[in-house]
Parts: sequence; structure tokens; C-alpha cells
Amino acid sequence: MNITYNEQNRVFKLDTAHTSYCIGIVDEENFVGHIYYGRKLEEDNLAYLMRTAEAPFVPSQNNRDRTSFLDTFPMEYTGNGLGDYRESTLAVRTMGGHSGVSLSYVSHRIYDGKDELPGLPATFGQKAECKTLEITCEDQALQLQVILSYSIFADSDAVARSVRIVNQAKEPVYLTKVLSACIDMDQEDYEMITLHGSWARERIIQTRPVMKGKQSVSSVRGESSHQEHPFMAWKKKTTTEESGEIYAMNFVYSGNFLAQIEADQFGSMRAVMGIHPQDFIWKLEPGGSFQAPEVICVYSAEGIGGMTRTFHDLYRNHLIRGEYKDKKRPILINNWEATYFDFDTDKLLRIAKQASALGIEMLVMDDGWFGYRNDDNSSLGDWQVNENKIRGGLKYLVDEVNKLGMKFGIWVEPEMISPDSDLYRAHPDWAIAIPGRTGSLARNQYVLDLTRQEVRDCVYEMIAGVLRSANIEYVKWDMNRQLSDLGSYGLPADRQGELLHRQVLALYEMQDRMTKEFPNLLLENCSGGGARFDAGMLYYSPQIWCSDDADAIERLSIQAGTALIYPLSTMGAHVSDCPNHTVGRVTPFETRGYVALAGTFGYELDVTKIPEEDRNMIPQQTAMYHKYNDLVRTGDYYRIAHYADNRYYDCYEVVAKDRSEALITYIQVLGRPNFHSRRLHIPGLDPQAVYVIENAQDWPEIRQTEYRGDTLHHAGINIPPISGDFKGRLMHLVRKQA
Repeated sequence: MNITYNEQNRVFKLDTAHTSYCIGIVDEENFVGHIYYGRKLEEDNLAYLMRTAEAPFVPSQNNRDRTSFLDTFPMEYTGNGLGDYRESTLAVRTMGGHSGVSLSYVSHRIYDGKDELPGLPATFGQKAECKTLEITCEDQALQLQVILSYSIFADSDAVARSVRIVNQAKEPVYLTKVLSACIDMDQEDYEMITLHGSWARERIIQTRPVMKGKQSVSSVRGESSHQEHPFMAWKKKTTTEESGEIYAMNFVYSGNFLAQIEADQFGSMRAVMGIHPQDFIWKLEPGGSFQAPEVICVYSAEGIGGMTRTFHDLYRNHLIRGEYKDKKRPILINNWEATYFDFDTDKLLRIAKQASALGIEMLVMDDGWFGYRNDDNSSLGDWQVNENKIRGGLKYLVDEVNKLGMKFGIWVEPEMISPDSDLYRAHPDWAIAIPGRTGSLARNQYVLDLTRQEVRDCVYEMIAGVLRSANIEYVKWDMNRQLSDLGSYGLPADRQGELLHRQVLALYEMQDRMTKEFPNLLLENCSGGGARFDAGMLYYSPQIWCSDDADAIERLSIQAGTALIYPLSTMGAHVSDCPNHTVGRVTPFETRGYVALAGTFGYELDVTKIPEEDRNMIPQQTAMYHKYNDLVRTGDYYRIAHYADNRYYDCYEVVAKDRSEALITYIQVLGRPNFHSRRLHIPGLDPQAVYVIENAQDWPEIRQTEYRGDTLHHAGINIPPISGDFKGRLMHLVRKQA
């Protein structure tokens, strides 16, 4: 990795192992332009790519057509209202009511390492692991300083970008839009990849052509959301999983976002990402600064899979933190689908005793243990143990579970409040609400106004008091409704537009506080399932509940979309009850285990009530998890086939970093009559090595058990038909010793 500045050419060049990112300074006004992003280049004499030698020329030569220049120049970070009619990245409103912004280069610094972003999640690295470029720009008329930050990593081809705004004037300015990244480039017939969904069907991959005009995904729900995802990629039409060019952006943030590509009149395109400007107005006082969240940019010439593996490695090495960063997670059983609200100490202990005998390592007590909550209509905010349910008290229950050799975990929803709660009756103004309007309920709950310090402190202390009272080693932090009725009794009128972002910052503060007070705690985030599965939350919790839909077949698409960006180690995945509680489908217990193995692995059922045949399979599944989890958690992920594309089967692979072994998961969704075997090509292996099917006994139809790596990749292996629907198998390939 290296960052250089050529003073003669006025070109910055950021080099990772395989990519180059180039920025240029042009004209007397010091416009900051985007030059190049792509395969690694040796030279930096690239300023010609900005086309400033062509009409309409730079303003110092042709000020009569300044707007034409601004509307065509490839901006690195663009202002607003002065002639660039494409999507802006920064917009303001001055005290005089004006909105124009224009940025010029002032100075820069290049340094080893990477500074933290105050109050925000962000990638990190030691001085030897990364380098950072900061380009300081300013609008002299506004006396507004804008610092563009770029970090690169020795072990990754990613570029981490962020923006900081400083008000150097003597009066306030209102920021009405602050996006975090912009890339201007030629539109070369790209296709856009985004992730869409809803509750129980999150992050479904969608591909569409990049057309003239604006194409975007976004959320204005106060969270990254079930419906859209803070990610987009654009690729050549010929790009496949294994080859071809692809670019991507992922937002390290958990609130409202905008991700957009705009193809313009001249065959160029602009990709932008950042906080959604809707309902965002930030009052920046004199001397004050605003830090925008981070965007991760990735370019790969090795196809979609190359992009995926870059994100996975970056997040495993430079985003996820804490006790469980590189550690196997305990196999848990959650009582939600087993009991819902109908449980007590005796019922939980019966489940725990059976589970511990089968090799399950943790019991998680879900919603319903506090206040007088026997359904979802009350008690959020009253974080005291209901000892009518938890007879003997929480410490007694936890101690009894610990005596079985199991850890204990608990569910909380700290951001919410029920109208029927002691907390709401005492502090109705602590809920987000617009005065004079009837509040909008969702799941019969309001959202607490965490922007108020007294609210954060009160709720945190209640929950921390519970955690201090017993040996609780896991917390599932849920958030079951999106934001509306945007008003805060704690913010003045001219700062109401700051509510949404301040709410996210408050969430981060609370989770940071919890992980520091309880550093050995395993924190799993959740939001009605997968509504807040984003890179921002991974900074605080090493895993996130992937979806409330744990049906094995539905999870194939959900987990494929999630794994497009995020490591398998981050995906909360459980073996659930059947008929499945969401879709009613019945799938073999064995198949449910194979699909859950691609995540953190656990159980979501009443182990005392399932069929004996299924219960007897649990020790085999827990042994399977312990055998393969190190590989699944740390290896390179390859998508071989998508059930969402072919409707018949799904296949994915994890290869050890040293290519000594690989695990292939094959799920036959629907059987086919009168067909030959299915040929699969297995990438990622050492082409010169010989691999043995270590579990050949599970594949009696395959008589040849040894293959060279290049044979498996290019010629493939024949997978025989399996009788029946929803059937799965694993294939464990081990490199043969010479």
C-alpha cells in the first residue's frame, strides 16, 4: 500500500495491492477532480483523464461557460447550486437563506494509521496496517472547511472514505445534505446490484441496467431497514462470480441513507452514498464540526466473488472488535419460537436440561421476562425482572443453567417504550413525538428519545443493573419498529432536523458503553429480524440476527444476499421448528442444520417437544459445528449456484486461507425427474494440489474420491441426484499430503 502526491502533475495516487485510486487538482481555483479507480497502475501522469483540455475548458480559460464546466467535470466531492446540476454531496442554508457551495483544494496530509471517527463506527488499523490521505478544501465565501479522508489497508483492496465539515465563520450555517462519498466515471453499460426485501425476506439480490437518470436505494425509516440496504455495486454486463470488473459502496451507518447512481447526458455517471437528506438539517455553530459516517469503496477485477471476499476480510480484520472477534460462538438455544411469552423458570430449566445433554452450550431467554409482559402490549421500558415468571429470581435461574455447563443470555429492547408502562406514565415526554399530534404506534410501542442524556442514562442503568445481577454472557439487542412522528422535547426548534442522526449516535453511545462495561459479553444485534443488519452495527456486535424467517429454504436467498457483503461469522442463523412458524414449510432437520451452519449456528425451538428422530440428530449437528466452524468463520466464501436464480438448487463453498481444505454445502431444493447428475465447478482451490473427499461415506454415488484442484475448478465434479425435495449434503475436501 502507498499514498503519493505528484506536485508537478498535482495528482494523488492511492495504491492497494491490486487497485489504484487517483485524484487531481486542476485550474487556478483548485477544483478537486476524480481521475481513476480500477486496476493498479504504475504511473500517475493521469490528469488527462479529467478531459480539462476539452471544451468547455476550465473557468480560468473560459469563465463564460462556467456552469457547463461544473456540470461535466468529474468531481471528487461536489458542492451545490452553482452550476453542477447532477446530484450534490454537500448542501447548506446560510443565515441569509442561500444554498450555494463550491469547494477548492487548500492543503493535504498523508500519515500512517487511521484516526477514529468521533462517536461513529469505522474501520481501524495500526500504523503499519494502513495509511490515510486527508484533503482539506474550503468555500471561502462561506468560510466552510471540508476535509475529505481516504484510508487504505495493507491487507485489503478497500478504500475507506469519510468527510468532516468545519464552520470557520462567525455565524451558524445549516447543513442540509452531507453525503460521504462520490465517484464520477464513464458509464460503460453497467448493471447495478442492490439488496431489497421486507420483514422475513431481507437482502434479496436484484440486478438491473444502469439507465439515464437517477437510480437509487434508500431508507427514511430511521434505520437501515428491511426494505433497502446501504449497499450498491455496479458491474460490467460480462462480469461473473469469478471474473470481470465490479465497483461497490457500503455505508458504515445504521440510520437513514441514500445510495444512488445517476447516468447523465454525456455518457458519464455519478455514484453517491451518505445520510439521506430527507428530514436532515444540522445547525453547525461557529467553530463546530460535523463528522459524516464512513463509506467503504471496493473495486475488483475478479468478479462479484472478489468483491465479496474483499468486504469479508476487511470487516473481519478492521471493523469487528471485542472478545468474539476471532472466536467460535457458543451454540445457543433461544426460547422465542419454543414458548413465545408463555414461560417460567421451570419451563426454561426443562429446555436447558435437555439442551445441555445434547451438546447445546447456551440458553437465551427472549422477550417476556420483565415488567408484567405476557404479550407485546406492555412493559417496554420497565426493565425489572418479573419474579412471578422467573420464580426464585434471575440469579437463581442463571446459576441453575450454569450448573448444567451452559451459558445464559437475555433479550432486551432498550430503544422502545410501551404506553402501558411505568416509565411512560412517569415520562410521556421521553417518547419521540410531535406535540399536538396523536402518536403513531407500531407493535403498540413508541420509540424512546435517546438524544436526551437523561433517557439514555436511565434505560442503560436499568439494563446494566440486570446484567450486573447475574452471570449473563450474551445479550440480544432488538429494535422492533421504525421511526415516525419526528419530534423531540429535548431539542430546540432549530435543531429538530438533527433528531434522526442524533438518535443513531445515541444508539452507538449506549452500545459502546455496554461493550466497555461488559467486555466479555457476546452482543447480538437484531431489529425485527434483519432490519438493521449493517456495517455500523458490526462495529459493536460481531453478529446480527439475519432474519426472523429461519426457514431453511427462505434462508438460502436471505443468507446469499447477506453474504454478498458480510462474513458468514456475522450471520445469526438457527435451526428452527417445523412446520416453520413463518411460512409453514416442513424441511428435514438435517437440511436445517446444513443451512444454519453457514452462520453462527443455534436452535430456535422447544427441544423437549420435537420428534425423537430430530432430537437424536442434535449431537451430530453440534459435532458438525465444532468440526467446521473455524473454517466457516475464517475462510474465503464462494457462491457456486443460486437457488434464487435457478429455482432448483443452491451451492456455496468456504475455502481455508491456506487452501488446505474446503467445505461445500449443496442444497437440492426441488428434485427433478429423468435427469443426469449435476456438474459443479469448484473454485478457490490450489490448482496443483490433490484433494480427497474426506466424508466420502456421505457420497456413496461418487466413486472417485480424489481430484486435482484444477480439475475440480475447470472440469468440475458430478453431483448425483438426491431423492426428494429440500435435501442437503456437505462435501469436505482436504488437501492430500505429498
